[in-house]
Amino acid sequence: MAGGARWLQLRAKTLSGGAFLEAATRLQDLARANGARLIVNDRADVARLSGAAGVHVGQDDLTPAAARTVVGPDAVVGLSTHTETQIDTAVVQPVNYIAIGPVFGTSTKQTGYTAVGLESVRYAAAAVARASSSHLDRALGVVAIGGITLDTAAAVLGAGATAVAVITDLLASGDPEARVRAYIERLGG
Repeated sequence: MAGGARWLQLRAKTLSGGAFLEAATRLQDLARANGARLIVNDRADVARLSGAAGVHVGQDDLTPAAARTVVGPDAVVGLSTHTETQIDTAVVQPVNYIAIGPVFGTSTKQTGYTAVGLESVRYAAAAVARASSSHLDRALGVVAIGGITLDTAAAVLGAGATAVAVITDLLASGDPEARVRAYIERLGG
């Protein structure tokens, strides 16, 4: 996940397959027109059919290898992790990034996991570095998610994340566009 790149993730757990594909296709067109890349949550089929940049899967979704088969070798595949064991397993999977979280407490999504803190971000960054130096033929990113705010994002990146995923903090002010601009100004990009 290139620094400075703008990524969007579409997550629509309750939409039917057809409605999800329609939304993904429209959002993909908008993302492309504005220099952003779209990742579709959970649905490799929708990611491929919509022309999205890739798919993000969780621990209970398609395996990264199965998702890779659907989206193809050039698409982005990401995997959620919440524990050291999951991180260690993830870094040898056919993924482009691992997501770690929730870093801080969050009410956006119930993961069944407690906040993992900055130490888990450091662990994930170190695991990625070890895997990259020993046997990977690709760069691997670490995306931190969960309870991240404008005030904590720099510390999360300082702990080794290559990107942060933010939901609640973008909506809290009532002006998501201004909040995104504040992130870009503070973090660069």
